[in-house]
Amino acid sequence: MEQRLTELWYRERARPSLLGPLAWLYGALMRARRRAYVSGWVRTERAGKPVVVVGNLTVGGTGKTPLTIWLARQLIAQGLQVGIVSRGYGRRGVGPRAVQSDSDWRQVGDEPLILARRTACPTIVARDRVAGARALVAGGADVILADDGLQHLRLGRDCEIVVIDGARGFGNGRVLPAGPLREPLARLPQPDAVVMNGAPEHGSLSATLPRTATLAMRLVAQEAVRLDGRETPRALDRFGGQRVHAVAGIGNPARFFGELRAHGIEVIEHAFGDHHRFAAAELAFADGLPVLMTEKDAVKCVAFANPRLWYVPVAAQFSAPEAHELLARVLAKVRPTRVAGGQI
Repeated sequence: MEQRLTELWYRERARPSLLGPLAWLYGALMRARRRAYVSGWVRTERAGKPVVVVGNLTVGGTGKTPLTIWLARQLIAQGLQVGIVSRGYGRRGVGPRAVQSDSDWRQVGDEPLILARRTACPTIVARDRVAGARALVAGGADVILADDGLQHLRLGRDCEIVVIDGARGFGNGRVLPAGPLREPLARLPQPDAVVMNGAPEHGSLSATLPRTATLAMRLVAQEAVRLDGRETPRALDRFGGQRVHAVAGIGNPARFFGELRAHGIEVIEHAFGDHHRFAAAELAFADGLPVLMTEKDAVKCVAFANPRLWYVPVAAQFSAPEAHELLARVLAKVRPTRVAGGQI
């Protein structure tokens, strides 16, 4: 069902759908909700320190987590104490919970665990993002990064970054459940920055998004890491010419498969739903070939690691001018003063 919906959602042209009335109702509710916050009928709440939201308008992965990691490191380099708050999709429990590098992913979620490990920043998961952000501030954070918090309007924010997948765009342009949009596209002109992950290939982008308004990001695959940690990381090119099982339980598995093929790897695809909870039997392929998976999948497979299982981390990358531009926009909101010499 999920795969079928995704195929329908990401067509470039919308077709008549029995879900249309539900989508109209959903869109109307989202617009009314936003108006309530803008008008002050419903209050936003401040965390006590600047908040930067990294989010998207569509269901599924767009590259938010690698961008959040990149931004956290940039802000740390500027001398700021960074805290990260996330809902922790699919985790057990609802109250705020600190994420440690050795946390159980079932308790904190897969993406927050990656964020905590890759940034070493204090990270809290909480359905109530305001409570989570305030806990980080109480712990000494100078700035809060809210991962996937664009639609969590109760949390006051100083800066918004919208991430778009260039290959999938806005799909058929419809809101849930007839399309992939979490809210109507009228929302788009308001962010402080729009980041395009990959080339803007999808037809939905040309009519709705001036390319000059976006900053270009690409995700670069790093060395493959064996899950059991018993071998040094291996360059992806060393898998070139080999057949491998490629496993991806993420929002857009095709992007991962394409990255592996770009390194000359012959891929046997195994696409799973986003945030899939893996069982050992699902990776027990009988042919003995290597298994390459995403880092997001790997945190859920450590318990049954074996020498065949590898994961491939990715890192966000910008050109030097666009990296400077994005950081400057964020710093202008979270630290508006300028240091000697006029450099940010």
